[in-house]
Amino acid sequence: MSAGYEVAVLAEAELGEGPTWDARGGRLLWIDILGARIHTYDPVSGRRSVRTTPQHVGAVKPRAGGGLVLNLRDGVGLLDADDNFRWLHHEPVPGRRANDAAVAPDGSLWAGTMRYDEAPGGGSLSRFTGDGSVDLVLDDVAVSNGTGWSPDGSLMYYIDSPTRRIDVFDHADGRVGDRRPFAEIEDGAGFPDGLTVDADGCVWVALWDGSAVRRYTPAGELDRVIELPVPRVTACAFAGPDLTDLYITTARVGLKSPLPLSGSLLVVPGAGKGLTQPAFAG
Repeated sequence: MSAGYEVAVLAEAELGEGPTWDARGGRLLWIDILGARIHTYDPVSGRRSVRTTPQHVGAVKPRAGGGLVLNLRDGVGLLDADDNFRWLHHEPVPGRRANDAAVAPDGSLWAGTMRYDEAPGGGSLSRFTGDGSVDLVLDDVAVSNGTGWSPDGSLMYYIDSPTRRIDVFDHADGRVGDRRPFAEIEDGAGFPDGLTVDADGCVWVALWDGSAVRRYTPAGELDRVIELPVPRVTACAFAGPDLTDLYITTARVGLKSPLPLSGSLLVVPGAGKGLTQPAFAG
């Protein structure tokens, strides 16, 4: 098992985020939130593309019927395979933007928001279905971030970054309950940001200002640390045809002297085995 990172895409993303494997397209999707850009990367051919969005984009995920679902500043939008755009849910709130999002096992989108000033209680986590229905899941959030499910779908992991915790909920039928701490990030180790869950049920967490990705066992025990040459590590996901390579996004925003790889897309080949991620059912 490889422990070293490689540079997949040398870039200068202000706030690289949200790596997601698009199995249908054979490509990795990732974004630059503040640069309002959607990136794609084909790990087999090395082919890349970049497109801009009309406003800051917090997450992008594949749709089951083709196209993409976007968590945008002013709501959740749908981009069809022929590039036609429409709002699924449009709800602009001054001073608020979209952040991380994830697709649940039932194909619903769980999308987070936050205030630009990161004020406590200014963010939320909501569940969207393909018909445009929306349910508010959490409303007392500062920086809504990583969200993921256990292999059997019975648990949901969630991060509100300033808490320095990864929390876990019981999950069934699109509802969550019994929130409790799963793991805590100690002072000086950074803040938890994005997460992914692997086929063994381990939780991988990117550490903002922590220069690392950590893996926690299903029991919440730290069992692996991947150190990286950048401070602002934002998110991680397994990708590639066999879902064994861990892709990691990074950021430059707020750094007085960004390091050479800040804002690049990194990869750890053979890091583990990821779960097949569902597409948005809409």
